[in-house]
Order: sequence, then structure tokens, then C-alpha cells
Amino acid sequence: MNRLSKKILTGAVLALLSMPLLAAELTARQIMDQVDARDTGDNKVSDMTMTLIDKRGSKRIRSIRSYTKMKGGDEMRLMFFLSPSDVKNTAFLTYEYDDSRDDDQWLYLPALRKSKRIAASDKSGSFMGSDFNYSDMSSPNLDEYDYKILKEVEVHGHKAWAIEAKPKNQKEIDESGYKKGVVFVRQDNFMVVRGIRWVSDSSDMKYLDVPEVAQIDGIWVALKMTMTTKNGKSTLHRTELLLENNRFNQDLDESMFSVRQIEKGL
Repeated sequence: MNRLSKKILTGAVLALLSMPLLAAELTARQIMDQVDARDTGDNKVSDMTMTLIDKRGSKRIRSIRSYTKMKGGDEMRLMFFLSPSDVKNTAFLTYEYDDSRDDDQWLYLPALRKSKRIAASDKSGSFMGSDFNYSDMSSPNLDEYDYKILKEVEVHGHKAWAIEAKPKNQKEIDESGYKKGVVFVRQDNFMVVRGIRWVSDSSDMKYLDVPEVAQIDGIWVALKMTMTTKNGKSTLHRTELLLENNRFNQDLDESMFSVRQIEKGL
């Protein structure tokens, strides 16, 4: 089943989930399948503000424009950094495939005037100095994980499942940078609204939080999210993402989602 078929199925499942008995019978993997199949819209343009905050509270703010387009069941995403000057014209391109292929990612660095393909072995690295890994910038391959429902909780005023995610092999641990995770999935819309990740090569922990979501043109969208890196009770670093001016059904040509385009710029 491709991603478009999954999105059609998701609508039917969401309607059925108004029946409490069925919701209780969902397995952890079925829940994660619906997270993966959730309708995220097409031809989307967003303005993003990324704020990097170190342990002393010093901030660095970056402005980004993001584009997303579906190609059959595959999803193409493009991010252009607009400011400040030290990252201006940097671009990041992702192809997220609907089949079992690994996602493709490229980063264009204007100072080097060349694009770098992000190898699988590099996806555990920090994305542009943030608390997000390159692996966080695309959806995981669900077949590479074992899932288990831990409990039902309330997150930001809504019922959610807490689901443990364990990589099945060392390769996935090495590539993602995480040895285990717990995701909190809202029961009414299948959005991940909180997460805990155990960093694979240290005692650090990462905490994802999505405190603000909204429906735009019928599509659930995250408006704000944070990723915080901690060691014990000490906060080492935090990244805040603010998404504004979310627009769907824009006129986006497929040709802009290419290595040539990220090297050319907006």
C-alpha cells in the first residue's frame, strides 16, 4: 500500500476510532502505521524560525523557508536558510520514499559551493548545529523497530498513547543515533506530540515536545516544537522551531526539488 492509499485509509480509521472499543484494540504497530499514514497535505510552503539556545541561555536565530511536495507515494522536502548571513543560502533536500529504500538527503553549503549527500553513517549527526539529528528530519522505517504500548496518558490536554520504540539491530541504532525511544501519540489525530530518545553513544537524553498544533485546510500541523538535550537534570542545549504562514496547495514545480535547485538557490 502506497502513502496515498494509506492516507485514504487513515480517514476511515479516524472515523472508526470514535468507537472506544476499537481504539483499545489497536496494537502499537497499528498506531504507528496510522502515524506514518497521517495526511500531511501537499504542495506546502511554511516559514520557520529556528532558535538555538545553549546552556547559558545565549540564542542564535535562523530564518528558513520550507517546501513540501508529494510525488506519488513519495514525499519531497526542501529547506532554504534565509538568515543570518553565516547560514544564508544553505539548503537541505530530502526524498522520503514510500517503499523500503533509505531516504536520500543532500545539504548545500554555499561556502563550499557544492552539495553533500548525507550518507547513512552520518544521519546520527546534528542537523545544522541543532538538537535534531539528520535522522529526525524524516520518518523512520517502521519495519526496523519493535513497538510496545506502555500506557495511556494525557499530553497538552489530550489523550495519548505512550509507545516504546526499540531498534531491531545495531545498524539502525548507529544510523539514527538513538538506542531507544518513547513517542506520545495523540489518540484523536495520530500526531506525535512528545518524545523521549536515548542517545546511543552517551548518557545524554533528548526530549521532543510539540505544545502547539492546529488544523489548517483540514490538515493537522505542528506550529511549535522543541528538542532539548539533557544529561541528568542539566540542560545542555535546546532547539525551538516555530512554523508560521503554513500554506497548502501552492504551485510548486517538481523541478525545484533537485540538487541543481538547492545549488542555484531561491
